[in-house]
Amino acid sequence: MENEPFQSPARVIHPSMSVTIYEQPLNERIRTLLRLDFLFRQVDHNLNDSSHWGSRAAVATLIDIINVFARSDLRTDLIKELERLATCLSPLTQSPGDDQEALANLLPDLDRLIDRLHAMPPQVGSNLREHEFLNAIRQRASIPGGACDFDLPAYHHWLNQGMEERHNDIRRWRQSLDALRETAALVIRLVRESGQTAVERAEQGFFQQSLDTSVPYQLVRVILPKDSPYFAEISGGKHRFTIRFMEQSLHERPQQTGETVEFRLVRCAI
Repeated sequence: MENEPFQSPARVIHPSMSVTIYEQPLNERIRTLLRLDFLFRQVDHNLNDSSHWGSRAAVATLIDIINVFARSDLRTDLIKELERLATCLSPLTQSPGDDQEALANLLPDLDRLIDRLHAMPPQVGSNLREHEFLNAIRQRASIPGGACDFDLPAYHHWLNQGMEERHNDIRRWRQSLDALRETAALVIRLVRESGQTAVERAEQGFFQQSLDTSVPYQLVRVILPKDSPYFAEISGGKHRFTIRFMEQSLHERPQQTGETVEFRLVRCAI
């Protein structure tokens, strides 16, 4: 979910109006990449916090990233995705209507990232999973409050070092994952930019649409004005997706609205 200027082709919207975007991945690979991109951005944000609480948050997020790597052969999946994108985009260099300068910059980036991923060890993040200091924190992370000062005195000692020393350590640990970080950001950007936008209406807060399985749809995006009283619950896979517009309540379970909701729908396929 993110905010950007809202420009609806269906009605006049003030240019300063912002929007809320709800996303739903349509396959497991994009689901993992969205999570990784989200987590890497969290690490970056927490590095802006000079306090030891910011360092704790950055380390906790780094451990979440390590755990994502532990559940899948991510390196192979990313190499396949980059190769697929390169195959899809290469023919466009012969199309005069496409942005040749952008393609000329993008294709070498894809090749460079493929080479960097090939150079990585098959078990991504194994150096961090075997890092004695990080592994001690990781083992305690599943226990509520398990990383308290009295549980991990070595961690307590590290947190009391200077900000520059802590941040340099975190950046060094993250650096071994830079190729994956850059790949996730690039793939997500290309998928989002591939979207085709349409204005749709959800009668009584419900919308469903079938997908052409011959088209590689990867992501659905729903765009609402930021001040909308509704939020979008999206579910779906490669055959179809469903959107329910819900009314939020902090005291009761959210309910699907009975109103007709106009929204922008973006179906991303590349």
